[in-house]
This record gives sequence, structure tokens and C-alpha cells, in this order.
Amino acid sequence: MEALYAIAVGVLTTCGLYLVLRGRTFPVIMGLTLLSHGVNLFLFASGRLALAAPAVIGESARPTDPLPQALVLTAIVISFAMTAFVVVLALRAAVELRSDHVDGVDPEEDWRP
Repeated sequence: MEALYAIAVGVLTTCGLYLVLRGRTFPVIMGLTLLSHGVNLFLFASGRLALAAPAVIGESARPTDPLPQALVLTAIVISFAMTAFVVVLALRAAVELRSDHVDGVDPEEDWRP
């Protein structure tokens, strides 16, 4: 099960990095979203979560650590805000530059200065 979890984190991170390096704005936004999901899964894995173990000390002999859960909840909120900001920024750039390319100039277009 740990190998499957590690593969899922690796695939999300790899696909996210590939999409971040694309030339258009929508794949960059999707890449950032995949990277944030990969980081969230990595934070869960770093916390050694236990099944059916309460996060309250004194309720059981081995309570689970609530810190990774708090970190992931915070990361979800931050990634949602970041995604909303980047979408608005990309829409504004597309309207002003009349192109959705990251640099503002489409390399496939016949462009002569």
C-alpha cells in the first residue's frame, strides 16, 4: 500500500511539474493544482496517520498526530486562494495581450518586428 501511495504522489508531482512548464496559461494553472494535491498527499504521508486512533491525548494509548491534518487543511485553503488568483491573473493577461501564451507572444505565429 505504501508503494501505491508513493507512486500516486510521484505521478501527481511529475504531471504537475510537466504542466507547469507548458507554454499556455491553462496547463500552468492545472499543473499548480496537481502539484498542490501532491504536496497534500505528501504531508499526509509524513504524519504516519493511524486508522481509528483519536487525535486527543488521553483517549487512547497511541493517539495520532493532528499536525499533518492541520497542515493539509491550511494547504487546501492556500491552494484554493492561489488558484483563484492565478485564474484571474491569466484572464486579465489574456484580455490585455490577446494571447493566452505565458510570454504573451505565440511562438507558432508568424511574428516579425
